[in-house]
Amino acid sequence: MQFTQGLHRAVQQKPDAVATSCNDRVRTFAETGDRVARLAAGFVGLGLTRESRICILALNSDRYLEAYLAIAWMGAISVPANCRWSNAELIYSINDADCTALIVDDQFSTAVPALREGCPGLREVIFAGDGPCPEGAIPCEALIGNSPGIDDVGAHGNDLLGIFYTGGTTGAPKGVMLSHSNICSSSLAMLAEGLFAEGARGLHIAPMFHLADMLMIGCLLLRGCEHVMLPHFKPDAVFSAIEERRVTDTLVVPAMLQALVDHPDIAKRDLGSLRNVLYGASPASEALIERATDALPGVGLMQGYGMTEVAAFLTALPREMHTPEGRKRNKLRSAGRAGYHVQLRVVDAEDREVPRGTIGEIIARGPNIMQGYLNKPEATGEALRNGWMHTGDLAYMDDDGYVFIVDRLKDMIISGGENVYSTEVENAIARHPAVASCAVVGIPCDEMGEKVHAAIVLKSGMSLTLDELREHCRTLIAGYKCPRSLVIVDALPLSGAGKILKTALRAPYWREVDRAAG
Repeated sequence: MQFTQGLHRAVQQKPDAVATSCNDRVRTFAETGDRVARLAAGFVGLGLTRESRICILALNSDRYLEAYLAIAWMGAISVPANCRWSNAELIYSINDADCTALIVDDQFSTAVPALREGCPGLREVIFAGDGPCPEGAIPCEALIGNSPGIDDVGAHGNDLLGIFYTGGTTGAPKGVMLSHSNICSSSLAMLAEGLFAEGARGLHIAPMFHLADMLMIGCLLLRGCEHVMLPHFKPDAVFSAIEERRVTDTLVVPAMLQALVDHPDIAKRDLGSLRNVLYGASPASEALIERATDALPGVGLMQGYGMTEVAAFLTALPREMHTPEGRKRNKLRSAGRAGYHVQLRVVDAEDREVPRGTIGEIIARGPNIMQGYLNKPEATGEALRNGWMHTGDLAYMDDDGYVFIVDRLKDMIISGGENVYSTEVENAIARHPAVASCAVVGIPCDEMGEKVHAAIVLKSGMSLTLDELREHCRTLIAGYKCPRSLVIVDALPLSGAGKILKTALRAPYWREVDRAAG
């Protein structure tokens, strides 16, 4: 399998069909294939080689997809950057991945000087926008226009496709190394679940740097379907895109789904083309799913559970379980059953499979499992033990094979579809001069699924407000990782071994809330 093969197939079988729709640009598969081959040639002309690492820092667009494809076409490695990161986090990941080139759009062109200064290995900056080109950068349209196309080098299988950064438990992001086979196997397994049928039009509203959207990209490419891109999530823009492009499928995080189904104008919009909505990446309440079912009659809902390390997809809760008849089987709180491409178990601390209904850790193996964490052999060894990916998620499996997630070993918080690791936030908080000690947990949030909550012990005679804490944290970590609530305590609860009892901190907030996983 190779990431570009869906493009080759579509160019061969339906060259005049629409491949991408973004703003006022509509391009066919033949046009897209030609642009990808020329862009890849332009990269080579800049001195980039097979296995070069190329960072992409941009909002959703047709050019983002072309960059993904051109990088794979020439055998290089994509390093998509989280658009919500601070410059410090961007600099860390660019240097950690040893990127020699950076692709930016209009939104991030002003960050180029700081990134150049902080990343001495960056040799080239390529501008994929419509406005003024940053000084010293090369417009991607010039590369395409001035370069004859080159043949696809045929990178495939276990060749590295991308390095996808996820939150780190030690304060630094971890680069997850995924191959062509990793992404393609997850995409094929998702297609087998019934999404993105022939002739589908998929709407990209989740950020394209995110592995969830990469899964959607892979599905649409393999099926040869139209990609519709929106740079930002705005309910009105989503409704308009569905109406204008007759969108059939999309992927959302629950916070997006809530904003859509609770929008006062949803009943006034023509959403009749929509067939499927895949949701995941954070918890979704049964109440939200019920509102979505009522607001989107005839639309199939499907939940996907996974993580970056497994190319985004482990289990699926099919659309039939979201119907009134399916809900009687009491599976809606589950994360579904293992996809067609994986083996999945729930095990104890010695990796022994536990009886059905018993809580243990989810582990999995299959062609979608990452190659490892870049430059982190110890973390890789901890995650990939005995040939199985250890997810760090606690769950039980029922007699029908449905997985019910109950907690997270790693104390990861999922807020609005973004992974937030408590240790990373704690490290930032601890640098405030008023803080003696702290602990961070996720607590319920109707809008975001979970929100970051900080419990802090202050130094003697000091004071601290939530606004002051957030301003401090924003200088060190991305805004979405900053605490949204704060409690000042005299002491943190400790176990007999001296470890902070985060379960005790979470308990008052979650006692009456079902913490079903998304």
